[in-house]
Amino acid sequence: MLRFFFVLSMITIASISTSGLAQSSSDQTAVDKNFLELETAVDEAGPTPIASIDHSRLAKAEGVEMPASRVLIFSDPEINTPILKETVRAGLDLPFRVLSFDQDDRPQITYTDSQFLKIRHGLTDSSSVRVFQSKMLEVLNDLDATPAPTNGLFADYGVIELRSQLSVPEAVERLRTAVMGQDDTVWFGEIDFATEASQLGVELPDAVLLLFGGPAPGGVAMAGFPAIGLDAFCQKLLVYANEEGGSVVIFNDIAALAELHYGFSAEPHHGLNKRLTATFRTAIE
Repeated sequence: MLRFFFVLSMITIASISTSGLAQSSSDQTAVDKNFLELETAVDEAGPTPIASIDHSRLAKAEGVEMPASRVLIFSDPEINTPILKETVRAGLDLPFRVLSFDQDDRPQITYTDSQFLKIRHGLTDSSSVRVFQSKMLEVLNDLDATPAPTNGLFADYGVIELRSQLSVPEAVERLRTAVMGQDDTVWFGEIDFATEASQLGVELPDAVLLLFGGPAPGGVAMAGFPAIGLDAFCQKLLVYANEEGGSVVIFNDIAALAELHYGFSAEPHHGLNKRLTATFRTAIE
């Protein structure tokens, strides 16, 4: 089952001085052009669009200038399911994601490729990752795109994990309530991977991916680090059944992802990690 809000932008805004991040109209135009070509390619290739998030325009609407950054999230359960069958934790990096963004006045496209999935989640089923990569490359065929960095990546890199005695449905409900109880958070929806798999005749452990974004903290964290819009924004929270009973909750370490993309992180990334961890831990206790 797939439940989502199709969004045109993500509210990741903060009242900070951003005079050094002014975006030229030509750079924005180039990012938009790449993004529109990507949307067309996804439509032609067949995956289902999940969210279209325009980070920079929402920021500008709130008085914050940041480099142009737009991420497209799209899905194909027939491709997701074999990967999840090997390890449900790979759901943290599913479905497909591509980011069109400007870095230092140079429009770029980056995406999560099969190598990233393979290393981070220890995948060994070459056929499932090959199919994933084939579909991604089909979408990116006419675009000049670079995969997310894997130099320094290793198994479970940047994955924060919490455990709970709650069932997956109970944990999801409490987490959803906690997230939406915050005034600065926008809910984008959720993907029930197990239900999608069952519709294909495949049994998976209960597994639900929650998608949401925070306003001010997200804006601060992305302002000088637009490439992390690929992995970290919107926020992704995977809840899956623990073999011993209860549930496991995993989500991205924002500082670790900044360090993977840029070689360093900033205080807002660490602050956001603390806030997320505290919110989720309290919800599932």
